[in-house]
Amino acid sequence: MASIVALGLVACAPTGPSAPMEIRSGVVEQINATQIKSNHETGVGAVVGGLGGLGIGALIGAGTGKAVAMVLGAIGGAVAGNEIQKHYDQPVAGQQIFVRTSGGVLVSVTQPASNLRVGQKVYIEGAGTDARVIGQ
Repeated sequence: MASIVALGLVACAPTGPSAPMEIRSGVVEQINATQIKSNHETGVGAVVGGLGGLGIGALIGAGTGKAVAMVLGAIGGAVAGNEIQKHYDQPVAGQQIFVRTSGGVLVSVTQPASNLRVGQKVYIEGAGTDARVIGQ
């Protein structure tokens, strides 16, 4: 069993040096306020809460009482987990930032709100959905 776990850990280890992060410089041309949608999966709170409630209910009573406690725990946990998740599913204030790179390309990045301003010199770190804009 230990050798299987060790092989699994070795398989998950990085195989070589990571790719260098792309960094471009530019100037902010425009900033638009926007909302960033939450990236939490729908229903996860209810499932986790239900499983937690089921586990707690299993610790209570014996026989029929235990079965009732498990069902009530699962239902209560699912409801509580769903309510907790609703709090985290709220959109976050963000900005769509348009940057003109030194090469003349216009790049748009959406990220959480920051203190950037139009005309500011910035760096764009990363690419695609992982890109972010930071001040120079």
